[in-house]
Amino acid sequence: MEILALIPARAGSKRVKDKNVSLLGGKPLIAYTVEAALASKLISRVVVSTDSKQIANISKECGAEAPFIRPESISQDDSTEMDFFEHALEWFRDHEGYVPDLIVQLYPTSPFRKAETIDKAIKEIQRYPDAHSLRSVTLCKEHPYKMWVIENSQLKPFVKGKDRNTHTRSYHLLPTVYIQNASIYITKPSTIKNTGTPIGDIVIPFPMGERESIDINTHLDLQFAEMVLTE
Repeated sequence: MEILALIPARAGSKRVKDKNVSLLGGKPLIAYTVEAALASKLISRVVVSTDSKQIANISKECGAEAPFIRPESISQDDSTEMDFFEHALEWFRDHEGYVPDLIVQLYPTSPFRKAETIDKAIKEIQRYPDAHSLRSVTLCKEHPYKMWVIENSQLKPFVKGKDRNTHTRSYHLLPTVYIQNASIYITKPSTIKNTGTPIGDIVIPFPMGERESIDINTHLDLQFAEMVLTE
């Protein structure tokens, strides 16, 4: 199969300036994801989709391709995965006549995912030819049954149910809940074209452990990652 690793890395991060190229262990954060993708035994190409020439140059130095600069219009805070998927697929179709069988989306904010884990995820979705996509998940640390919203100055349960004691129960008595972890998302061009979303309707779960699920979004996350790196 022709398998494209697509790494989205826009420049306009708000909580951590230049987050995707911030140093972790002395090298740019994005380098960890590029290296893991290049070490995969199944991925055919590693491409970074970015609106930044700086990120593009650093990505190339790490061994990835950065054949285009993503338009500013789809590199905003409210831009979606669908935006950069469609842009990349259209660019490859128009400039190279290239259409991959699978697209493996790897966010650069997950530096601890391993190449062998990426390959396991690819093999997992290959087991289900009818699947639209795969999403990596990890166990929720905070259960949605314990969450509340504020309405008219009062707490109201985020998850409503008939059992009013649900919110008082111990975690082991509640349903097992997973959260997507921004590590490995796999989709198909056909999913994007036919469903209007990179997720689709038939989504294969890919549970991952805590270490590989670490997602860097704040300065505190970076400090924590530095500690994990030295373990």
